Amino acid sequence: MTPVDAPPAWFTRALGQPPRQHDVAVEDRSVHVRTWGAPGPRPGVVLVHGGAAHSGWWDHVAPLLAVDRLVVAPDLSGHGDSSHTGHYSTQEWAQEVVAVAQDAGLEAPHVVGHSMGGWVAVTAGADHPDVVGSVVVLDSPLLEQPPEEQRLQHRRKPTRVYADRDEALSRFATIPAQDVVLPYVGRHVAEQSLRAVEGGWTWKFDPEMFGQRAPLRTLLPRLSCDRALFRCEHGLVSPDMADVMAGLLGEGAVVAELPDAGHHPMLDQPLALVAALRALLGTWEARRR
Repeated sequence: MTPVDAPPAWFTRALGQPPRQHDVAVEDRSVHVRTWGAPGPRPGVVLVHGGAAHSGWWDHVAPLLAVDRLVVAPDLSGHGDSSHTGHYSTQEWAQEVVAVAQDAGLEAPHVVGHSMGGWVAVTAGADHPDVVGSVVVLDSPLLEQPPEEQRLQHRRKPTRVYADRDEALSRFATIPAQDVVLPYVGRHVAEQSLRAVEGGWTWKFDPEMFGQRAPLRTLLPRLSCDRALFRCEHGLVSPDMADVMAGLLGEGAVVAELPDAGHHPMLDQPLALVAALRALLGTWEARRR
């Protein structure tokens, strides 16, 4: 009998397709990149993680999108295995997205950004319209500052060092908090989120990852490429907020809901997220042919 919390076959198969990993130099930063799939006739995809996250959050999603296209996911500077510089901005992160897309040889890529990564994806599309082919925003709310940054700026302590790795793994939590996380997904993401330091283990992100952020409401109208907003039913973008964002995105934008998903859909509804992205990207690609 299969244990209740045993990973399903699709998840095991996805992790059985490990990414190729390398670093890309972007000015004074070293940006770590994960890559799945092979170049083909269809546009590739750049997956952009949220604040305090990393490219490993896409490990079980990217292989399902890479069936017939190249998929790349960077660790934005200050995150994962990329450089910690002490200075961060959405403009710099957008530059990193463009750099890894060009390093991979992607033409007019789809850029998919979650939460804070949505800011980055929109900035990339607005600042580099000659490079970015489309932008998908995953539950990035109309706030003056990404929700992950708001939470981290109000923490009373710097990132903690845990003497025991298992204790650190048990303390893994999303920012902002989420009620439902599939246990096998959460375990994998947590394991990828730790680094060894003197005295034990700590999280990979720079707790001082704050910088200049142009508000989403000023960025969304600047997008001229294909564009979409996915709101999560139990996420941070309310139906009313989605209506406002749809108006800012303009005619032709796609706005859809991921049912029963929390703010981090790759952690609780990954297959629904994959299905929605496959359908959307396939429709855009068919229209371009």
